[in-house]
Amino acid sequence: MRILLLALIVVVGFIACATLWPSRFDPIAWQAPPARVLDTDTQPMSGLTRLGIGAGTGPETVAINPRGRLYAGYADGTIRRFDANDAGGRSPGEVFATTNGRPLGMAFGPPLPGSKRHQHPARAGHGTSTPTDPDSQHPTLYVADADQGLLAIDRNGNVTVLSTSANGQPFAFTDDVVVAADGHVYFTDATSRWHQPHYRTAILEHHGDGRLLRYDPHTGSTDVLLDGLQFANGVALGPNDDYVLVTETGAYRVTRYWLRGPHAGAHGMFMNDLPGFPDGIDADAEHHGFWIALFAPRNDLLDLVAPYPWLRKVVYRLPQWAQPAPAHVGHIVHVANDGHVISQRIDDSDKAYAPITSVTAHGDWLYLGSLEAHAIGRVPRTP
Repeated sequence: MRILLLALIVVVGFIACATLWPSRFDPIAWQAPPARVLDTDTQPMSGLTRLGIGAGTGPETVAINPRGRLYAGYADGTIRRFDANDAGGRSPGEVFATTNGRPLGMAFGPPLPGSKRHQHPARAGHGTSTPTDPDSQHPTLYVADADQGLLAIDRNGNVTVLSTSANGQPFAFTDDVVVAADGHVYFTDATSRWHQPHYRTAILEHHGDGRLLRYDPHTGSTDVLLDGLQFANGVALGPNDDYVLVTETGAYRVTRYWLRGPHAGAHGMFMNDLPGFPDGIDADAEHHGFWIALFAPRNDLLDLVAPYPWLRKVVYRLPQWAQPAPAHVGHIVHVANDGHVISQRIDDSDKAYAPITSVTAHGDWLYLGSLEAHAIGRVPRTP
């Protein structure tokens, strides 16, 4: 009896401290929508090959230039590239550039206007490319670096800082990027309150402080297209660059912002009630539609405590090992331009390539990125 009483006192005391002790963690009450069952063609993640083994940890996004060379950013701040025919096995590739941050989203685009080129501060390193680099066909790699902001890297590995704030609000977690045909760069700041190592905290808090942004390379200005987003993550452009999609990881949905046409400037739902946390989204121009990476399936406990901020404060105060953790499941979804789900692939085995944070379609393959894996994943486009 005394042991039960002591345990009750400890639990009550912990709850009191968790809810009353001052903290910058400020959860907002919300109601998680019921998960949609994706009643569609479901295939296993068969034929998966791991590329670039030994290159580093966390190649979140894979960017591919017209020559088929693969580029990926790693947790140590390096961006490595691999030859199309030499990315298998344990080839670590070569260091193309170093951001001294955490490169996440990457996309190739047209070169910057000459007046906008300047070197990154001395603390950043440069690559080892030469002026005769064949990548000069598309010399600029645009990078959303969680720590450094929006960057551009030329064919020689020289880093240019493009933007670190918008409307007077510094970026805290620059996440993903895509480049339109006219050179405008669309990117996300996942949250203005938390930095990348605390991504789980930001999603648990559900503060709605993510933003969709646009950088104009000709003026150097950055505009906020949407704010109040629930962990703004992946971005992708629709057909003819008519609209841009942004995944809201913390709300299980994908939002569309119209860039052209009669709805220009308006936004609305593209997909909602997803069965997992949407991360990267990439256009599949060859087969039409988009590929969405689901970081992990929903967590029933997180949905249960969503309406109760005080309970989420208790969860936040728990030691890391006791907090709800993402399930180790690889899950990608193929959707049409109208948001209709075409197919999905799932791997919930112990050896699954997970969590998957991006899907890049190129030729006969889908290249998979991950925040935590030690290699790039590759599966056949057709199962």
